[in-house]
Formats: sequence, structure tokens, C-alpha cells
Amino acid sequence: MTDSLNSISEKAGMPPGSLVHVGDVLKTESRITLIDYSAEHIEEQAVYAIEEILPYKDKATVTWVNIEGLKNIALIASIGNAFNIHPLVLEDILNTHQRPKFEEYEDYLYIVLKGLSVDSEELSVNYEQISIIVLDNLIFTFKEVEDDLFAPIIKRLKNGKGKIRNLGTDYMTYAILDMIVDQNFVLLETLDEILDSIEDELLTNPTAATLASIQRIKRELISIRRSVLPVRDMLNAIIRSDSALIHERVHIYLRDVYDHALRISESIESYRDILSGLMDIYVSSVSNKMNEIMKILTVFASIFIPLTFIAGIYGMNFEYMPELRWKWAYPVLWIAFITIPVVLLVYFRKKKWL
Repeated sequence: MTDSLNSISEKAGMPPGSLVHVGDVLKTESRITLIDYSAEHIEEQAVYAIEEILPYKDKATVTWVNIEGLKNIALIASIGNAFNIHPLVLEDILNTHQRPKFEEYEDYLYIVLKGLSVDSEELSVNYEQISIIVLDNLIFTFKEVEDDLFAPIIKRLKNGKGKIRNLGTDYMTYAILDMIVDQNFVLLETLDEILDSIEDELLTNPTAATLASIQRIKRELISIRRSVLPVRDMLNAIIRSDSALIHERVHIYLRDVYDHALRISESIESYRDILSGLMDIYVSSVSNKMNEIMKILTVFASIFIPLTFIAGIYGMNFEYMPELRWKWAYPVLWIAFITIPVVLLVYFRKKKWL
């Protein structure tokens, strides 16, 4: 129950519902935070055992349990047993290679999607799977790492302003989804800055490193697209759901998140076209640079061909060459050597070849 597999293929052959963590262990210890709130009060505490959550199961207030770190498989299993969560859902929570999706059960809803964050200006993207289980008055979130992603939501809860303290778990689900989806706008801004810098570099001095950057971003964009595009269908399924856990009043907010996801998806698609254009610019820039080099080499070759021809003639050791005994033969030859390149350079410039 405590094993962790890095690859999905390592789990092949196990029975359905086998609780094994699949993926990188990003946090070795699990941290559980419980926030219980209503319009009149809010309570936040750290939880160290599943028994501390059970008293909130039948309370009229809304309780949000946030689990950070999926290494503790026994903890996930105990939550499933206590709240009657299907083993296949628990298996999906521990398998961090899930595609964004929405599943509807009799007493709860299951949502899974990827949270994307950028570490640096080099577009190092971190992918974190976030699973959400929505019950009548309880909501569970399962994260791979411990971070401040939900800090703005907690701040809104503590301020007691707005609708978040007055509505149920469906509105809290909207707030969480909105936070995860809107985080992608930061990624888009970073992409904009990086692509602008690459475009400037392409127009000034394209190098092999520029091509490597384009290829790296292109590969990263494939992973980003795989994580972002299915969110639209997932949100559309939530909006169309007839579950009693999602009230009609929250649909307008979910449609707003859907609009954000749609904008992000369209931006990701446009970046694919931009990258293809940058690749064409790189090929054109390299070709133009090579043409300029070949033009200069051709000009030098055109200048030195007649000079080499003259030098070749008078380099032959024939006995009867009258020019060899002329008094002014050497100066005349130098005049020819100087005049011919000057005339050719003037001609090339007149033709605008230089």
C-alpha cells in the first residue's frame, strides 16, 4: 500500500482499483488542512488523522479538506472508506497521469485537471494533478505538492466578503476551478515574452541555439496543449450536469470559467501557428545569411579570377616572352592588378550586387 511507481506500464496487470501511486513523488509527507465555514464563522486547522474529519461529515456548514502530497496511500484509502468513494476514483487520484475529466456519481462528483505553473523565464513548466471530490457539504482537493495556489481563496474565505461564505460546495468548486484555469494566463504571458525575444533574435542573429529554443518550446507546447484543451470539454460537462450537487445559480460562474478556458485554448492553438511561422523565419534567415555569404565569396572569386589568370600566364617559364624583358612590365602589371578589381567593384555596385 505504500509503493510508488514512476510509470503507468509498471502497474499493468494489477486489479482495477489497486491503490498505487503512479508518478513522481513531489512531496514525501502528506499535509491535510481543514477549513470549515459558514456565513457566520470560519475555522481552519491542520488535520493529522482521518478521525478528525469525520465529525464534519453531517454538519450543516461547508467543509473543505485540502490534501497536499499523495505519498500516503493509506490516508487516501481511509478517506475512500469513510466517505464511500469508489476505488476507481481513488485509483485515479493516485495516478497522476490522468487526462482532465469530470465523473458524476450518485452521492458525489469527481473532477481532475492539471495545474500549470512556470518556474522561470526559460519556460520550465511544472504540471501538477489536482483532483476534486464534491459532496453535499464536503469538498476534498488532492494536490501533489504543497504550494500557495489556493491562498487567494483562503484569503477570500477569511475576509468573509462576497458569495463564497454564503454558498455551498458547488460555488467552492467553481472558485477552485477558476483559480486553476486562470493560472494558465500567467503561462500565456510568459510564452508571449519568450516568443517575442525569439522573434527579435531571428531577425537579428539567428543561431543554432535559437533553433534549439524553438524546438524545445514546440515540445513543451504539446504537453501544455494536452493538459489545457480537454478542460473545455470537462467544464462543458459540468455545466450540462443534472446533479443536485451543482445548483443553477452556479452555472453562470462555471460558464465564465469555460470562457476563460476557451480563450486559453485558442491562445495555445495560435502559439502553434506562431511557432511554425518562427521556424519558417529561421529557415529563411539562415538561407538569406548563407546567400549573403555566397554573394561575398562570389564577388571575391570574380575579382581574383582575372588576376589569377594573368599571374598564371606570366608564371609560365617560356623563354621567348617579350614582356618579361620590358622595363615597365612589372609596374604595368601592378596597375592591371589594381585597376581590374576597382573596375569590377564599381560594376558590381552599379548593378547593386553589393
